[in-house]
Amino acid sequence: MIIGIDTSEIPKFQQVFSIGMRELFEVAVPKHSVNVHPFFIDRYLVTNSEFKSFVESHPQWRPGKIAARLDNGHYLKHWAGGTFPIGRANHPVVNINWYAAVAYCQAQGKRLPLEAEWEYAARGGLEKPLFPWGDQDASPKLANYSAGGLHTTSPVGSYPSNGYDVYDMVGNVWEFLSDEWNKYPSGRGTAASESPRADLQNSFMDVRTRRVIRGGSFEGDPINLWVEYRDSHPPDGSQSFVGFRCAK
Repeated sequence: MIIGIDTSEIPKFQQVFSIGMRELFEVAVPKHSVNVHPFFIDRYLVTNSEFKSFVESHPQWRPGKIAARLDNGHYLKHWAGGTFPIGRANHPVVNINWYAAVAYCQAQGKRLPLEAEWEYAARGGLEKPLFPWGDQDASPKLANYSAGGLHTTSPVGSYPSNGYDVYDMVGNVWEFLSDEWNKYPSGRGTAASESPRADLQNSFMDVRTRRVIRGGSFEGDPINLWVEYRDSHPPDGSQSFVGFRCAK
């Protein structure tokens, strides 16, 4: 499977692969097989300039316009006068909630990635890598995380892509995913489980449960950059370290 696309058509096929850690984190075990259906995923995180175009054509998602029940009060708080800070056009959009991320993806004819899709893409064609680039130790030359000392976002695509030509799968910002946060299944069965559907076209505004986030951020430790590491975030939790990309 070749993934990491903008507009070009690429080969794709159904894939069964193993997801989850063998040990260490209760929420990331046990390892189990997941049936991943054909999908596309964007090469880059959604940027400030792209999100600004979205809010200009969808006024209900402009700063100060969204319902209070959908946000923690931090929505686009770093923007001024309805736009992002100077010099940040190509940085990933942050301080956005999960609802806005879903709405943006839908406006593009896409959706948020499923967790299994995200991990498959993050592996970059490697079977069991520790990081998207393989088992080589994390380095500030490979990703934007705490050791780099930036303490803020970096322009998308600033670090090397993985084997699928996808950028910033770890570091820079955590990525909102479609999935509800739950422990993995018991894994006692022999058949691969289905990756959950991302059918939220008409119901996403009613979601109140925590959602999966993946990839770590500019403030994250190396362990957050592990391909198998997972965490959760409230859907109304706009923060400076969480962004997203789209899938299809």
